[in-house]
Amino acid sequence: MRITCFSQAAGSGTSRRWLLRYAAAQLEFTLLSPAQDFCFIPRPSSSKLLVFEQYQRARTQFVQTVAELATRPQNIETLQNAGVMALLRPLLLDVVPNIQQTAALALGRLANYNDDLAEAVVKGDILPQLVYSLAEQNRFYKKAAAFVLRAVGKHSPQLAQAIVDCGALDTLVICLEDFDPGVKEAASWALGYIARHNADLSQAVVDAGAIPLLVLCIQEPEIALRRIAASALSDVSKHSPQLAQTVVDAGAIAHLAQMILNPDAKLKRQVLSALSQIAKHSVDLAEMVVEAEIFPVVLTCLKDSDEYVKKNASTLIREIARHTPELSQLIVNAGGVAAVIDCIGSCKGNVRLPGIMMLGYVAAHSENLAMAVIISKGVPQLAVCLAEEPEDHIKAAAAWSLGQIGRHTPEHARAVAVANVLPLLLSLYMASDSSEDLQVKTKKALKNILQKCTHLPALEPLLHDAPPNILKHIVGQFSKVLPHDSKARRLFVTSGGLKKVQEIKAEPGSLLQEYINTINNCYPEEIVRYYSPGYSEALLERVENYQPVL
Repeated sequence: MRITCFSQAAGSGTSRRWLLRYAAAQLEFTLLSPAQDFCFIPRPSSSKLLVFEQYQRARTQFVQTVAELATRPQNIETLQNAGVMALLRPLLLDVVPNIQQTAALALGRLANYNDDLAEAVVKGDILPQLVYSLAEQNRFYKKAAAFVLRAVGKHSPQLAQAIVDCGALDTLVICLEDFDPGVKEAASWALGYIARHNADLSQAVVDAGAIPLLVLCIQEPEIALRRIAASALSDVSKHSPQLAQTVVDAGAIAHLAQMILNPDAKLKRQVLSALSQIAKHSVDLAEMVVEAEIFPVVLTCLKDSDEYVKKNASTLIREIARHTPELSQLIVNAGGVAAVIDCIGSCKGNVRLPGIMMLGYVAAHSENLAMAVIISKGVPQLAVCLAEEPEDHIKAAAAWSLGQIGRHTPEHARAVAVANVLPLLLSLYMASDSSEDLQVKTKKALKNILQKCTHLPALEPLLHDAPPNILKHIVGQFSKVLPHDSKARRLFVTSGGLKKVQEIKAEPGSLLQEYINTINNCYPEEIVRYYSPGYSEALLERVENYQPVL
């Protein structure tokens, strides 16, 4: 508590008793801030000190108005052009705490809007004052100052580095030990925004000693604090195995795993994200996450009403599945594949993406795991995504996963082919408006599936539309099957397949020409000639030239 006293000098001849009565009559008790800083200001009998009251009232009104205006984007440019940063800076040192706090809040809102204003905070030499005050002032100012640091640091690595360079990390870490949960939350938020940019900034946060305190924060009873602390741990973990290991060594996994079933959706989002960022780096880290007994508990999150909980749960399962066949088999045994497929069917857009990729990772490991995806009816669901999703990157992921399923054996390829996936893949590959990545993924998927597919009814429609680089794989499969299947040879003739093969123009000596020759050798010469282009005209010409025997 601070007491400020303005007094009038007693004139000559003024008795001591009169002075005491005057002082007692003129003093008034004014509460200036929620921090209980009190100021005793005499009410002057004249207007001599009225100017001080007006000045304080004007400063208070100014910072409150600017803070209010800064909440609306349409006011930002006007405030910037008016030089609001230079006007707010000295108010951070104001003798009235309420004015200090409101000035910091206004600065934070302005810096949060865009990187130009955030850079103005840095260039205005405001950060050192904030850092100094962060350690010295009350909890209200600490929250406002941490908000400014967060707002500046979120825009770019350069601005975040400026915060590190001014010594803010040590002070923010001290705030993690504050008795007030709001101060801890504000500090956690600022640290997370700094760490998220790159590994160097994350390492700086680690070196400042933040991780053990953030792990303590996720154990606090306040939900908001636990959310932000979990988010900060996620931001630190995502950059490298070493940083993720630091989080693990602080004991974070066990506490995060316990919160998977917390009813708060926003907390579950951050918890699942943090576990995903840890698990993605290596087999060892993924196994540590699994050993925290997250299965089958995490599968319940795939049915959550919150879309981001679904997405983050799918991402966590994907990051575990991608490492080894053993981890994928564990997921299959826990019912994870079927649960992910159901999740894909219940949502749209980017929420589907990690689940789509997870199926591809599982199928890529082995024939048995790919068959597990097929048995769980993953192929029809992926085909729906391929047909329905408007975004090319989601289509590309579905194409890749289908290719991983179909590339193992003829049985796997047949399961994909009967879902009518091949014509869809071909049309996406040939579409002029498909992205380059989508074309690459669909071409690779087609090649993977076609090289194993012996289900000729699914291949035959492609003969009419496929470009030469795809056509050779299709014809190659016919050349492998027809010599050993008389029923298929007959069907190939009656369906028009043989006729289409004769119409293909292949370069002599090419692989495609060899495949065509192999197919033609499966039939009598006259049948091949009959279906060759121009044969009917040749017959008519023979009819015209034929001289009947009279």
